[in-house]
Amino acid sequence: MNLPRFFSDLADDARELARLANGGDVSRASIKNVVLTADSYKITALQRAREAARRVHVPGVNHALRVVQTVIYGIELGRDVTMGYGCYFVHPISVVIGGDAKIGNRVKFMGNNTVGTAKENGYPTIEDDVVVGAGARIIGPITVGARSIIGANAVVTEDVPPDSIAVGIPAKARPIARVRVAT
Repeated sequence: MNLPRFFSDLADDARELARLANGGDVSRASIKNVVLTADSYKITALQRAREAARRVHVPGVNHALRVVQTVIYGIELGRDVTMGYGCYFVHPISVVIGGDAKIGNRVKFMGNNTVGTAKENGYPTIEDDVVVGAGARIIGPITVGARSIIGANAVVTEDVPPDSIAVGIPAKARPIARVRVAT
């Protein structure tokens, strides 16, 4: 097992979660607060341990830690899910991310989300800096582009381009109108 990589990943997660949870503050106190109190950090730390166990082919550890995540935090992350740094679970209860879904950096899940369904339907890729609204469902082998927003209760079954907002059932994606500040 590559312990330096494992601890480096945990440090990166702590820094990114502190940035998300505390309005960009990555001071030592902010990071310490996230590590000691944030469920998102504990969920992510368990996920990093699961990923490390998969890399070194330690049988049973991935499954055992998955059960711990589910029982203690009410979140189910599939056996082969990969997560980027700083994934933030605002309300982790009832979040299900299935199979081999790929989650980018700084993705924020608001709660009660489903990402992927059954193996035969395929699993999504969610790129960096995406916000997944409460109750949203992202289903199938699709890609949600970077910096997009998935609206509350949206059901996403088609690709979402970067910098878009997807709302509705089924969700329709529209470009996000960025406001420019005059200088």
